[in-house]
Amino acid sequence: MPVRALLGLADVAVAIFVVSAELARPLYRPLYEALSRLALVRRLEAGISRLPRFAILGLLAVPFFGVEPLKLLGVIWIAEGHLWRGLALLAGAYLGSFLLVERIYHAGRAKLLTIGWLAAAIGFSARVREALLARARATRAWQVAAAAAGRARAFVRRLLARTARA
Repeated sequence: MPVRALLGLADVAVAIFVVSAELARPLYRPLYEALSRLALVRRLEAGISRLPRFAILGLLAVPFFGVEPLKLLGVIWIAEGHLWRGLALLAGAYLGSFLLVERIYHAGRAKLLTIGWLAAAIGFSARVREALLARARATRAWQVAAAAAGRARAFVRRLLARTARA
């Protein structure tokens, strides 16, 4: 396969990942915010922020070692015909991994950005993410989906307001 085709496939894969993560953000944001308000989480983050920068970097690997086997098990379950169990495990493993990594990164971000190569990689990935999102947001499909999401949020707010008054 020519290099140009491989790069094209890589572009598509990254775009799918970035857009999927952006679309999932409204689903996990309330959980993320609730988690960040817990006193235990705040104490753990304070402890993480006092660690040396390479210890924080090493700590970022911990969720991957704990969660990756669960992702594999989820795929195995799906392959064995346990679709919903496998999907639930995959979703839970991805969410758990993301929440842990995000909280560790948030707590140690300032020190992590003092590692030159890591700061460059984070900056590069942020630029790629923004470029992909700008392209996606310019499409008609994104605009239709964003409008539908806005209507759904408004509906849920009205429903919650009615429930709170009752």
